[in-house]
Amino acid sequence: MASEDQNSKRFKEDDGRPLVIGTHDGIFHCDEVLACFMLQQLPQYANASVTRTRNEKVLAQCDIVVDVGAVFDREKHRFDHHQASFNDTLNSLRPEMKVKREIRLSSAGLIYTYFGEEVIRQILSKNAVENPNEELVRAVYRKLYDTLIAEIDAIDNGVPMFDGEPKYSINTHLSARVSHFNPAWNEESDDDTDSLKRFEKAKAYVGQEFVDKVLYYAKRWWPARELVQNAVKKRMEVHASGEILELEHFGPWKEHLFELEEQYDVVGVPKYVIYFNKENDWRVICVPLQSASFVCRKFLAAPWRGVRDTELEKVSGIEGATFCHQSGFIGGNKTRAGALQMAVASLEAKEE
Repeated sequence: MASEDQNSKRFKEDDGRPLVIGTHDGIFHCDEVLACFMLQQLPQYANASVTRTRNEKVLAQCDIVVDVGAVFDREKHRFDHHQASFNDTLNSLRPEMKVKREIRLSSAGLIYTYFGEEVIRQILSKNAVENPNEELVRAVYRKLYDTLIAEIDAIDNGVPMFDGEPKYSINTHLSARVSHFNPAWNEESDDDTDSLKRFEKAKAYVGQEFVDKVLYYAKRWWPARELVQNAVKKRMEVHASGEILELEHFGPWKEHLFELEEQYDVVGVPKYVIYFNKENDWRVICVPLQSASFVCRKFLAAPWRGVRDTELEKVSGIEGATFCHQSGFIGGNKTRAGALQMAVASLEAKEE
């Protein structure tokens, strides 16, 4: 796929009329709301209106249709996913992306699949990130899919997070929040104008979250990659085992580490990360099994857990030790040397 999506060259206002995005009427969901928002970030759709209907004759007059019509045909600009024949994922349509999630796409996922990179470029350009390189755009694209779009796709398609009964439910996700913009069951609202106003409010709400995530990943998350890369490269200088990393500055490191481990052929090797938190406060944190996991490759020494200050110094025999979390995933020391000692001692401690 070319860096400038060919779709963006197909849609032109040749007859001078504004383009029209078609989607279904009635109750709206997060996927088509976000699909419409993403399209309107593109120059060719910036002034496009949204028509909400299930009338096929009206939809046939739209320049692009999302989430309705039972047709997925990229060449005809039809992007529905409800038909029984549709089973595509982002990886099946764009295998070069190699995203983590194998989730059946919703209309949001379909639009993101083909337009996402250009949408990201437009958002970055509007927010003072001029001419982002392709590595950055591709990284943000993949990260945003795995952390937002896949969630919306899965919820819209009724894909459970896991088998079995969960211990608790999450009711504050974006799709749930979007549903609250629809009229309540006991609220009269059949007026088309009111329905469109609600849709537009939901679109603005979803759009803000989407933009915030793009900017976070581009301006905060991605720049941390170099910090982690340097830590991996210099791991043998920190400790002969290569199992302790030191960050020059603290930043979002976990996702980068798992990717860089594969690149440098050290998968599973790092066990601890040390970094300066503030004056008289160095931290040693355990590397989790997965970026969002609470289970670590090797926790801090068991006798230290839940112990603080002078008592921890006595138990550990390490000067300057200030705390160890009850679960053993993080600890603190007043100095770098002390934090490193805590990591080395935990590395050598027997599992209990």
